[in-house]
Formats: sequence, C-alpha cells, structure tokens
Amino acid sequence: MIRTVCLNPAIDKTIQVPNFTLDAVNRVTELRADAGGKGINVSKVVKELGGQSVAYAILAGDAGRSIKNMVEAMGIEVKAVEVAGETRTNTKIVDQALHTNTDVNEPGPQTTVDDLNKLLDVLVADINEGDTVILAGSIPAGAPVDTYATWVKACKAAGAKVFLDADGEVLNHGISAGPSMIKPNDIELSGMVGRKLDTLEKIDAAAREIMDRGVEWVTVSMGGEGALFVTPAKTYKASSPKVKVGSTVGAGDSVVAAIAYAQDEGFDIIETIKLAVATGSANVSMEGTQAAPRTLVDSLIDQVGIEEL
Repeated sequence: MIRTVCLNPAIDKTIQVPNFTLDAVNRVTELRADAGGKGINVSKVVKELGGQSVAYAILAGDAGRSIKNMVEAMGIEVKAVEVAGETRTNTKIVDQALHTNTDVNEPGPQTTVDDLNKLLDVLVADINEGDTVILAGSIPAGAPVDTYATWVKACKAAGAKVFLDADGEVLNHGISAGPSMIKPNDIELSGMVGRKLDTLEKIDAAAREIMDRGVEWVTVSMGGEGALFVTPAKTYKASSPKVKVGSTVGAGDSVVAAIAYAQDEGFDIIETIKLAVATGSANVSMEGTQAAPRTLVDSLIDQVGIEEL
C-alpha cells in the first residue's frame, strides 16, 4: 500500500490573468480550485495510474473540510487530524500572454508537536511490512525542523520504505534518518552540496554524495531537460516528451507518485523511469493540479528517451 503524508496541505487555486500587471487592476478570465499539497497530489496521481493510496493530513477549518471532501470524492481514503485555524489556499497566477507563472502561497495553520504525533501514531499503526510512505512538502508552522527525520525513523521501524520530497533544512534533517529515495531538483541539490552543478556528471556526483549519507537512490528533476535517476548500480538520464504546458504545479509530485506505483507493481528500472517521466510530462499538460488520465500517460511513454550516464 502507498501511504502519502501531507502535513501542510492547501487548496490550489489557479487563475488565468492575461497581461498580469503589478499596481493595476487585473481581470481573471478562468479559475479552478483543486485539493493540493504535495502528498495529496501524489495520491491523486496514484489513483489515475490505477493504484491505491491512503492520504494522511493535518487539516483545519472550512478549507480543510473542503480538501477532505474533494479527495474522498475521488475515491481516495483520507485520515486527518484537525487543528485550529484554517488550511491555506495557494494561488497560482498564470499569464499565457506573457508566459509567466506566479505563485502566492499562504503559511497555513499553527501546529503543535502533539498534533503531529497524533497523526504519526495513526500512520504507524496502519503500516504493513513493504508499504511505501511518501513524506512530501513543507512542514506547518510550529513543527520542528527535524519533523521528517522523526517520521522517517518511525515509518522505517514499522517496515515501510520511505520517499522524502522536501527541501532546505527540513530535507537535510530528513536525510539523516536514511529515506529510501529523495527527489530534489538540480537547484536544490546544488544548495545541498554547496557548489554549482552545471554538468550531468557533477549532478551525478552530488547525488552520490547524498547517497553516501544513507539514501538508497536519488531522482533529480531538471525541468525541461528531463531527470537524472541515480541508483546504486547505474545512473540514467531521461528526456521528457514535449507537451503544451498547462501548469507546472505538481509535476515533481507526479514523478514521485509514478515511481511509488511502479515499485508497488514490480516494474523494472527502465519501465519505472519511463512511467515516471511520462507521468510528469502528462501532468504538466493539465490545468491546475488535476492528475492526468492514464491514457494520456500511456500515449507519452514511448516518447521518453533513456540513456546511461
């Protein structure tokens, strides 16, 4: 079973504003709202790929209840701890005339260690040997910086593989607990090792430095340049199919979802990479953070290029 954790979920509001201008009145031409946050995005993609997951979340207020209702309406089980305040709304301003995407993200509710421990207890009690737990996204206000390290250790002790998709100090602390996989982008990886990574070889070497700290494999997303999949045995460079961009929000989440699903289904490494990259490209072509249908993903798989580095 795939179990996703979203400690700081959001309603993802995407608005279309042609010729978006600062210090001026702007007119919205299109608007959509999706249940979001990285862990929830992963669950949505797993569902579209044909898999099953349970989403674990910290939720607050009317927005939190809306997220729970939206996710459950997709056929995804949600287990939540409710806290005071209001779950955040993140707004992406898409200007197709100027080809810009602007994110305005709210902070979310204050959370206590007791709140986090309640949700962790629920998760750990559910884990079966061989499950995959995906810890993804930012942590809420009030959460210790080593929150993911604590969760990685607890989930591993319960018998799960753990994928960690975070950034900054939260990610650095989480790595200390030895997650199975992390998925930084090339810029985040550069910050982690403290040097410029301007070639594939340098990215590969940096990823292997991180693996020396106890991570089994590293997936490095590189935007339009595709992704690098660094495994203990080999490194693979995957190129992405060219698609019309609808929204880049959740693209990395879809890659993580596809890897988790592929491993759950017993895919080999090449099949896993092709599915992950095709899923990422398919989701980039969608509006908002809605998950791309499996038919679209399948139509792109043969367009994924793979070479050994």
